[in-house]
Amino acid sequence: MQKESLYRLYCPELPLAIYREVAAHLRQVQGVKTSLIPKESQQFDYQQSQTGGLSIQYPDSPDAGVQERVRQILEYYQNRYGAWQEETS
Repeated sequence: MQKESLYRLYCPELPLAIYREVAAHLRQVQGVKTSLIPKESQQFDYQQSQTGGLSIQYPDSPDAGVQERVRQILEYYQNRYGAWQEETS
């Protein structure tokens, strides 16, 4: 059984459509799995994201360029929409 690394990231003001775009973009990297994290609050607010974040999973020992490619993709979106924050819970 292969161990996997799991990261949970969020950007408070990132729209749901962009989260979906980031997830689709990351899934194009070999071995990477992504999913959207449901939002815990049921209160709707146009100023806040409509999802709780993004879960990114890939093998602990990925091919040489996998971690770098994931970093580049996340950096691309960060430069356009704001800093990613890692969920600690």
